Amino acid sequence: MANGYTDERDDHLRRLRRIEGQVRGIAKMVEDDKYCIDVLTQVSAATRALQSFALGLLDEHMSHCLVDAARTGGAEQDEKLKEASDAIARLVRS
Repeated sequence: MANGYTDERDDHLRRLRRIEGQVRGIAKMVEDDKYCIDVLTQVSAATRALQSFALGLLDEHMSHCLVDAARTGGAEQDEKLKEASDAIARLVRS
């Protein structure tokens, strides 16, 4: 069974590379002794980008993997529901 994000893999990788570039930019700002608030602004932007990515991935997981497990029922359904619930809790805490 393919992962829920498989069809969007290239788009996801592009987004992650962009986020990676943001983080490298933040490191460069620190190396260059940029103003703290400017660095924090970029950290906030990178954090929002990662959160947005995570929420999109979670949405794909729920509409693909979780729905498939619900159709199957039983232990697989319970396991996938617990995984999704735990993932949501981790995202909320971050």
